[in-house]
Amino acid sequence: MASISWFCGVHVRPTLSNFTPSQAEKGFCSGPSLLKSLELHKTKSCLLSSMEEGCGVSRRQLLLHTAVAVPAFVVPNALALSDVSEDVRVYTDDENKFKIEIPQGWQVGNGESNGFKSITAFYPTEVSNSNVSVAITGLGPDFTRMESFGKVDEFAQTLVSGLDRSWQRPPGVAAKLIDSRSSNGIYYIEYWLQNPGESRRYLYSAIGMASNGWYNRLYTVTGQFVEEETDKYASKVQKVVASFRFI
Repeated sequence: MASISWFCGVHVRPTLSNFTPSQAEKGFCSGPSLLKSLELHKTKSCLLSSMEEGCGVSRRQLLLHTAVAVPAFVVPNALALSDVSEDVRVYTDDENKFKIEIPQGWQVGNGESNGFKSITAFYPTEVSNSNVSVAITGLGPDFTRMESFGKVDEFAQTLVSGLDRSWQRPPGVAAKLIDSRSSNGIYYIEYWLQNPGESRRYLYSAIGMASNGWYNRLYTVTGQFVEEETDKYASKVQKVVASFRFI
């Protein structure tokens, strides 16, 4: 479920660890600033805590604040990679029990934020608005399977309608659902977002649930690319998201 709020964009680069929030706000990211992202992370963390304490946080609230998150800070990570072909290599996270195939030459970074157990980002070496991220969050005991959020179509409609602000005056971000489906316990959602005056951003998400032996966790895999990078990155991003597997 990094813009960094509402999936807007982890514009991560190899030297991101050298950026300060003020530098990031001066042009490193489009959309909401990193500081605004941190506020979103804090809000989401509070919602999760309230739910676990039985304070009546709705599934809609949890969904929106879980599914739209991405890393605020990412540092390079060269571990856990193995080649499978000239074009693809596999990133395996033994601790969090997942693997994902990424293009050769893409960078890997890890980040932490309040409310998240783990955030991993995958992105091209060259400067780009395209990337894939995996965010993992803890869930309360009443969330036992993906259907706890509703069927996939309901889930997708809730997510996208919760992001859309095109009805506001002046209009805010526009969001439109393209497709949704469920396969092997994972919800796949395709949609786009567009801020007024900015390029349309296409997003592909795979959202699933797994237990670490003590509690369930929600895995939100989000790939994104902007319209002008469609020919270069659309196919790569889609393949990365589709390759996500629990181990």
